[in-house]
Amino acid sequence: MITIENGRVLYGKNLDVINANLLIQDQEIVEVSPNIRRGKVIDAKGCIVTPAFINSHVHLGDSVAMDMADGKSIDEIVKPPLGIKHQILANTPDNLILDSMKKSMWEMLSTGTTTFVDFREGGVEGINLLNEASKDIPIRKIVLGRHDLFLQFPTNPNIEVIVNEILESCDGIALSGLGEINDKVASIIVENCKKMGKLSSIHVAEYEQVQKDSINFTGMSEVQRALKAGFDLLVHLTAPIGNDLKLVTDNGVSVVCCPRSNGTLAVGIPPVKEMFDLGLNLLLGTDNVMFNSPNLLREMEYTLKVIRGYYKEYFPPKEILKMITVNAGKALKLNIGSLEEGKLADVIIVQQISHDPILSIINRTESKNIKGLITEGELVCIK
Repeated sequence: MITIENGRVLYGKNLDVINANLLIQDQEIVEVSPNIRRGKVIDAKGCIVTPAFINSHVHLGDSVAMDMADGKSIDEIVKPPLGIKHQILANTPDNLILDSMKKSMWEMLSTGTTTFVDFREGGVEGINLLNEASKDIPIRKIVLGRHDLFLQFPTNPNIEVIVNEILESCDGIALSGLGEINDKVASIIVENCKKMGKLSSIHVAEYEQVQKDSINFTGMSEVQRALKAGFDLLVHLTAPIGNDLKLVTDNGVSVVCCPRSNGTLAVGIPPVKEMFDLGLNLLLGTDNVMFNSPNLLREMEYTLKVIRGYYKEYFPPKEILKMITVNAGKALKLNIGSLEEGKLADVIIVQQISHDPILSIINRTESKNIKGLITEGELVCIK
């Protein structure tokens, strides 16, 4: 049993700032009130008590190739199966990939992330490598696998067998994009994910050219095709066209934005304000560790400021913090993302630096300002 006392708690799904103590027992938050005080007591005076962060899109294997291929086009870097990153992964010994993934996971923990969604290349072997790397690291992972043989359909008749082999080893399947994947195989993947109660996700509309190509070849945008297939989670949506955003809204599908990645690759700024105004459930991811640190503090600050600059108007900072807490917990169907009774206790205790607790986290916080981290009720660190 743990009590966090004297902190400014970001309470509930609206992240309301309240002065209260937080009681944790048997992995869960059991009470949030001014006077509760039992078990081990952690003094959070001068600190904000916030839900821990959820990184909804990362390519952790790319940790072995940090800052390589800068200045190359997006297709040259990441288009499978011959992109620069894929060549690097294919030619790097497993032990080096494993060590680099471990470092990235510890970096996520040090900056407040207790959960991440990994787009895992390399089939079952790639999944096993991440499982090995994450041993003894107190971080929650959602592993979405894929296989290069997905690219060969319909010439490979065993696609459904391969899909099920992947699904038996991880939490779902994530695809590079509809520029590489046949619509039929996309439908097979989604159908089998649903049968097994697992997550399906795909990159869509990351840049204008893939949208143009999709319309030229199929008469539909990538977004239309992804929704028709029934994917649970769309990543990027940087370049919507026509009624793409309304269709996503009408289908109730969540979207993971990756603004730093889009900026690095010079493909644009995701239309966060339009999506927010339409009521879309928005998440944040740091994307490829090849060109971004897996640090959601940096992602939040960049996102808030670039969106305000792009639209030349105010955007509420609380909505940015929700993208890596409340919204992500909802989209991923996890019992985390907010601090309220009955939720798993994934909690950060962070020094309040400025007058505004939300902006203090987004604009000012660094790893050194995180004074405590709790995941599933277990104390990971306290400073």
